[in-house]
Amino acid sequence: MQFVNVKHTALAVGLSLLCLPLAITVTAAQRGVDTPATVALSPQHPAVKNDCVECHSDPKHTSVKVALTAECTSCHSAKVALSAVEQTQPPQGKPVKRFPDEKAIERSIDRDSLTVTSGMSVPLYYDKTRIGADPNKMVLIPAGSFIMGTDIRFPDEGPEHKVYLKAYYIDKYAVTNLQYKKFIDATHRRSPSNFVNRTYPDGKVDHPVTFVNWYDAKAYCEWAGKRLPTDEEWEKAARGTDGRMFPWGNEFNINNANTPMRWNVLHMEGDTSPVGAFKGGASPYGLYDMSGNVWEWTSSWYEPYPGNTHVSENYGEKYKVLKGGSWWDCSFYRCGISAPSFNRSFFLRTTKNKSFGFRCARDADKPRKTL
Repeated sequence: MQFVNVKHTALAVGLSLLCLPLAITVTAAQRGVDTPATVALSPQHPAVKNDCVECHSDPKHTSVKVALTAECTSCHSAKVALSAVEQTQPPQGKPVKRFPDEKAIERSIDRDSLTVTSGMSVPLYYDKTRIGADPNKMVLIPAGSFIMGTDIRFPDEGPEHKVYLKAYYIDKYAVTNLQYKKFIDATHRRSPSNFVNRTYPDGKVDHPVTFVNWYDAKAYCEWAGKRLPTDEEWEKAARGTDGRMFPWGNEFNINNANTPMRWNVLHMEGDTSPVGAFKGGASPYGLYDMSGNVWEWTSSWYEPYPGNTHVSENYGEKYKVLKGGSWWDCSFYRCGISAPSFNRSFFLRTTKNKSFGFRCARDADKPRKTL
């Protein structure tokens, strides 16, 4: 048996936004040999490009089945094509959790009522700080287990598994421009590239600091008597213990976070927003901007989760994990436009750009440092 494992986003056969390999069984007669084979669809396969499955996620839907079998039978027998569609159906009686269809969500949004500040409790830009220049207040995350990862999207995000963590503290907000300015003024560290004369852009006093690499984030946290959170700590703080998809629940809400979808609908380039502006996007523990705004550095290496069988040359002590997604549309990198809590990305520690920031954590039994 030959098996070619090709990751694709399941626009083929209607499994919207699930990265699962789709296999088609080819008969011995078709292969010209005496053994069956299983091959996976290439991302360029006609079925993957089919338009119908962008709207219809059920492979039993007539439009999906007809469209896919029409595409497939141009190369394969009708029996084989229909079999491929039916193989994607879940076992009878077993509920299947699926990642939201982002295109369907975007089409359902009332574009006339959406504004730049929809869902925000403060303006996008202002000059007087709400948060202050001192290191962020922290929230205690109690000891216990939580559900980490997922089985419904990208291979590196799974498998879904339980993780036990000791109690720890984590910042309520991402580190702001003003807070980072206090740090560089005290330490004489180089300022971010978007600062002018060592100060942040006008109106962005409480926006999360960006253009900081992993070393910058680590240095700030240590200066503040803290540390970077681990991948696990960040995710528990974002989603709580019930395995929810987003910090606020399982249904995506464009008014709860600063995500690329928001800017796409507004037909605007987009930008960061003040930390804590989206009150409806708070996590179960009361943390803000755990979905969107800026990707946040963690202390964790990009490694496979326990039980993960996906092979990747990127695993190992080379890249650091970032969590949460951002305002910027990084869909080219397949990092997820709607920023679910289990989202993870990985970059070299020296990387810095307009959508990377951070927040800090601290062991629960470690006293807080006074600056």
